[in-house]
Amino acid sequence: MSPTTPQTSDDLKDDVQLASSPTVIAEGVDEDIVESNRRLFTGWQFFLFAGLAIAYSSFHLVSLNVYPMETWSFRIVHIAGALILGYGLFAGARFAEDGQNASPAWLTWVGYALLIPALYTLAQVFLMQQTLSGGAMRIDPIVETWHYGYPLIATTVAAIVLSWFFRQARGSFNPADLVLMVCALASAGYLLIMYNTPLRASTGTSFAPIGISWAAIAGSLLILELTRRVAGLALVIISLIFLTYVFAGPYLPGFLGYPGLSMQRFFSQLYTDAGVLGPTIAVSSTYIILFIIFAAFLQASKVGDYFVNFAFAAAGRARGGPAKVSIFASGLMGMINGTSAGNVVSTGSLTIPLMKKVGYPARSAGAIEAAASTGGQIMPPIMGAGAFIMAEVTGIPYTDIAIAALIPAILYFASIYFMVDFEAARKGMRGMRKDEIPRFTKLAKQAYLFAPIIILIAALFMGYSVIRAGTLATASAAVVSWISPNKMGVTAILKALQLAGTMAIQIIAVCACAGLIVGVISLTGVGARFSSLLLGLAGVSQLLALIFAMLISILLGMGMPTTAAYAVAASVVAPGLINIGIEPLIAHFFVFYFAVVSAITPPVALASYAAAGISGDNPMGTSVASFKIGLAAFIVPFMFFYSPAMLMEGSAMQILRVGVTATLGIILLSGMVQAWFFGPVNVLKRVIMLVGAMCMIYGGIYTDIVGLVIGAGLVIIQRKQFGGGKTADKVQTSAS
Repeated sequence: MSPTTPQTSDDLKDDVQLASSPTVIAEGVDEDIVESNRRLFTGWQFFLFAGLAIAYSSFHLVSLNVYPMETWSFRIVHIAGALILGYGLFAGARFAEDGQNASPAWLTWVGYALLIPALYTLAQVFLMQQTLSGGAMRIDPIVETWHYGYPLIATTVAAIVLSWFFRQARGSFNPADLVLMVCALASAGYLLIMYNTPLRASTGTSFAPIGISWAAIAGSLLILELTRRVAGLALVIISLIFLTYVFAGPYLPGFLGYPGLSMQRFFSQLYTDAGVLGPTIAVSSTYIILFIIFAAFLQASKVGDYFVNFAFAAAGRARGGPAKVSIFASGLMGMINGTSAGNVVSTGSLTIPLMKKVGYPARSAGAIEAAASTGGQIMPPIMGAGAFIMAEVTGIPYTDIAIAALIPAILYFASIYFMVDFEAARKGMRGMRKDEIPRFTKLAKQAYLFAPIIILIAALFMGYSVIRAGTLATASAAVVSWISPNKMGVTAILKALQLAGTMAIQIIAVCACAGLIVGVISLTGVGARFSSLLLGLAGVSQLLALIFAMLISILLGMGMPTTAAYAVAASVVAPGLINIGIEPLIAHFFVFYFAVVSAITPPVALASYAAAGISGDNPMGTSVASFKIGLAAFIVPFMFFYSPAMLMEGSAMQILRVGVTATLGIILLSGMVQAWFFGPVNVLKRVIMLVGAMCMIYGGIYTDIVGLVIGAGLVIIQRKQFGGGKTADKVQTSAS
């Protein structure tokens, strides 16, 4: 508007709206999400468990940076601490509402009675430690079995079953869970004693002390029960199937059969670095716990609120604004959040209602949030901790993995963005008004809140270890908060450490449970037999082998958090892909992607189910819609195989060409799915768009040229027919 042009009433209205626009729109994104079965203590019980959570987080910071422990001992304490905290905070059954249907008093007395054998086994651990300290070479097997093993297993099983029937108020604690906490101590205590003697070398042989097997069985039962409480039954059922295979395998026909293992030999090796203490716990006890602490510090300084407000200011006014905000906010939050479903709950509670407000159906709103939150798990540099597990399993440097993930992540979010944009154009949706979004200029002054993530990335690429970089980023989050409106004092830092200890329980339980599956795979050799099956399929068709690997990865990941889904699929599927000639980085990224998108794949789609709970739509319908929106994620992994430049393997020109043409192909694919490309698209044009998209996604020079020609032709035709129409109103006018 020129200086001489008088202001219209609309201009004045816009100025008033801008002046009155809110500084913030998102509040409470960083609040701790309280699960339905988590106890809420008050009084001395609150301070007790808050203190335990703070001590647990602090133990990891000190051990990782100041006083390192012996590796196996550190991992055993890591698991035992999570079990003790988990059984204290998470109930095994639903809470009794307002005291109704509370469990009978006799259950409490049975629980206290079980404390006697539990404490007896714990006392035996101390006695055995004194025996070994006195110069004995090993413990009497009769003592290990009758005074330690049998009482420990019987008490653990009885307390687990008893805990399923306890129904109390949310702020109450029950003795059955106290028994399980003692059993966790007894199991871990024995393993700590034995693994710090020469007897550690005997694991997996007939010379291993029988007590190791008893401790491992009890530990496995405790891990399975805690996983059920914090992550549901899906992972537990899969774990039980694998554990059953150990003893049923010798009787199975074909490639599933194997010679068999005795109970003692299997369990004496299960709780070592071949199983529970293996790669998944190696990562959770170092990188994952550290980044959970980092995320907790960001939450305590309210950076999550800032991320979401920044996204609203940047994208809120675009058509379908809240949906695009969801993409940006969920991507930012999802990369530091270890679970897709958890990210849906934290950001979706704000974005889903706003999407519905501007015209998105409940199903679309939930599906967009689920797909965006799932994409956060593939967003570098943190990738929901998946990058760290991949680095541990493959030996490929973490920085190489983060760089390789860049183009695939861009493609995934570009796909969701254009899916959302085309749907908004087709339905004539508006963006948010100026007075409905935060002022960008105000938020830009607080851009320093991005500093912890920038410091993390810079430290990693300067060559610092992941642990050192994570610690620096955590410290910087506290320092940066001192110049923000949410300063972190001593109380806030302790609150962040408490939050980290609580947040860590689920991911550690899941990683330990995944370790059980990994142990079965490595000790029975079923992974090698699966590799031979893939090799046979590849002899017929490599594409067929890849499709089979995709289906297995999705199946193994259904109902499981990302880290566990990838850890299991990496043990079963990735070695087979490597054996058929695929590079390790490509093979693991292929598996990782499908493990991630299992969260939006029907029929068991955790992220979609969480979004449906907020949107009020049917869970299965939401999962189908989110599958459609995240369709690119099911195509991108095949692009790795046919065009390694997608993972930064090749010359700069190859990488640039493949990245640009693949992005254009994704745009065409999005338009085909939404039946919109500068206007409505008929069936014939959609088929042509699909051909063009596939040509550019394939990545060959000639196919890229064909795809570009098809894309350019469609742009010319559609713009000529609809004049670049951006709304349904223009289309209707043109049609009339």
